[in-house]
Amino acid sequence: MQTKEILYELRQKHGLSQDALAEKVFVTRQAVSRWETGETVPNTETLKLLSKLFDVSINTLLGAPRQLICQCCGMPLEDSIISREPDGSMNEQYCKWCYADGQYMYSNLDDLIDVCVKHMANETFSEDAARAYLRRTLPQLDYWKRYQELGDNGKFDAFKEKLIGEINALGIDGMPKVEKLNALVGSFVNLPYRLPNGETVRFLDDHTTYLGNQLPCAFDESRCFGVLANMDFILICTYEADGKDPELILYKKR
Repeated sequence: MQTKEILYELRQKHGLSQDALAEKVFVTRQAVSRWETGETVPNTETLKLLSKLFDVSINTLLGAPRQLICQCCGMPLEDSIISREPDGSMNEQYCKWCYADGQYMYSNLDDLIDVCVKHMANETFSEDAARAYLRRTLPQLDYWKRYQELGDNGKFDAFKEKLIGEINALGIDGMPKVEKLNALVGSFVNLPYRLPNGETVRFLDDHTTYLGNQLPCAFDESRCFGVLANMDFILICTYEADGKDPELILYKKR
């Protein structure tokens, strides 16, 4: 679709009149009308406002003229997995596993490759083939080309090491030592924990990216430990395959 059709459909979907939309993005009703007839298109700053208002990327507003690709891991980007800035606006350069709330999640290419290989390898594409492909292609992406410029001088790595130390110091029975923490999006790990009264509760925000890992359980091979943390808390749980029958072991404020 063209921009004029996309804007019209989004306005209708959100139940906004042309006047109401104009007020929200600080333009006149006539400007909105010209967008929807195709006479003009919004300028860059207005596109940013429309993107945030309608929760779609600027690329989508413009009719998706480009195939967006995460400039850290190479994943094709759809609006649902595009990263966010601290103010909630979309950063169309990265997926939400590689960049979240103004923070880059990976500073070590080998760590990223280890994570990606697990999701790419299959019966027709071996782990060795996936690893070789990633080693060849990822260094060509903008983030890794500009890592020295974009990096934070090791501050985030130091934070992760501190978190790992705090988690291991808890001494959870049957849980191996945590060695790495990976970026995990809330919607994939927000498990429902059953309360004594039979109700269930979730502790995470589906749209937030956390640090975590999955570890084997020493006393029950049918269950795994799940570790999740951020600047505010540490959560330890166990669960069966595919997140079934989750049990909360610890939720600790930092």
